Amino acid sequence: MASLINPPTGSSSLSLSLSLLTSLLQFLLLSPSTTTAQSTFCRTFCGDIPIHYPFGIDDGCGSPYYRNILVCHPNSTTLELRTPSGRYPVRRIRYDDPHIVVSDPFMWSCRDGNRFRPSRPFSLDTSTHFTLSSKNDYLFFNCNPDSVIVEPRTSFCDRNPDRCDSACDSASYLCRNIPECPSALGQRTSCCSYYPKATESLRLMLERCASYASVYWKVVGAVPPYDQVPEYGIRIDFEIPVTTRCLQCQDTRKGGGTCGFDTETQGFLCLCDGRNVTSYCADRSISQHRSSVGVIAGTTTAVSIGAIAVGAVIWYLKKVKQNKVVTCGVQNNENRLF
Repeated sequence: MASLINPPTGSSSLSLSLSLLTSLLQFLLLSPSTTTAQSTFCRTFCGDIPIHYPFGIDDGCGSPYYRNILVCHPNSTTLELRTPSGRYPVRRIRYDDPHIVVSDPFMWSCRDGNRFRPSRPFSLDTSTHFTLSSKNDYLFFNCNPDSVIVEPRTSFCDRNPDRCDSACDSASYLCRNIPECPSALGQRTSCCSYYPKATESLRLMLERCASYASVYWKVVGAVPPYDQVPEYGIRIDFEIPVTTRCLQCQDTRKGGGTCGFDTETQGFLCLCDGRNVTSYCADRSISQHRSSVGVIAGTTTAVSIGAIAVGAVIWYLKKVKQNKVVTCGVQNNENRLF
């Protein structure tokens, strides 16, 4: 029996096919992408220590030069510095006079007295923008006199000017005035001050001495020469990379964003509320980083699947053209759309 449904004409088939193709591509392009960009959430404190550029404790925040250097676990108030020799609690960060102060749990402290625990040498990654501050002084205790030159520095330098840097100064001010506990060391404990110029030097000293303590000179703002006081800890100086794009990003007149970077390419990003851009937050002339990543990923997928869809539609149109005339209005399986 002939069908009562009129066979589709060539123009109606083409219109229907184009409509289906358009709907399919719109669905693919507008579907949410599984690719995500860097989160715009950057914590600004770990405990009571402020976290500002160039540092970040969330990946993608700050400068990529200091990526994964500082560690602050969620719900934690302890900030740690990661180095090749271990993790060290951070006591202070100053940005006006760029430096970090860390404490070494393995070094000697006043409560140890004449008991010396095994120490390990502190080291920094030479590829980072960190340097050990020249304001550090290192005190070494009970060094082997057969391996270490333990003498008053002044007299030794007068006798051996070419070897002046080799002596561990037994007459240093800090050895005669141990900070916070002047009487903690007994008479049988020797003390000398030496500034190792490299990690290897510190390691060799610790192999020949019972323990060590690091003391840095803290600026307190008093009248010289009382403007600095000794305090236990290791001062580490750092550089703040200054770029035009970061300054524009931070400018409150241009949106007041946070400087960050793409976690995959490490390219610069300005982190704004709910979006990431490559210039500054108030710049509306460019697309958002999050949107562009999604569109690029979505387009790649859509083009792949869309190409298949286009091919299927072309194949169908050829079939329709070949079977344009349908006898008695009957649709067979070759020209049926569904």
